Amino acid sequence: QVQLVESGGGLVQAGDSLRLSCAASGRSFSSYAMGWFRQAPGKEREFVAVISRSVGDTYYADSVKGRFTISRDNAKNTVHLQMNSLKPEDTAVYYCAAAQYPGTVLRLRLYDYWGQGTQVTVSS
Repeated sequence: QVQLVESGGGLVQAGDSLRLSCAASGRSFSSYAMGWFRQAPGKEREFVAVISRSVGDTYYADSVKGRFTISRDNAKNTVHLQMNSLKPEDTAVYYCAAAQYPGTVLRLRLYDYWGQGTQVTVSS
């Protein structure tokens, strides 16, 4: 069992930066691929970024590539999402999730554990 708690969301202006954090409790954090997803009002939850469980391979949605960076600290059971050059279309609730699969896991349904989400609002 893994519990995930996100933090770091807020209201910012276009062009600003935010750093989201996800703290994990439970066992074997390093055995989980960690992903970030987001859900805007009226839209489906979508993949944002993932970091693999072992060598730390990363993969990003095209919409955030070059602006967002995902990282993890297995010693502290945390994963971060550094978001730069934010745009109004990045506005959403951001969720951290854990998947006990190798590699970079993109499919939402493969994630076993989810956090409660943190709101990110980007004003124009």
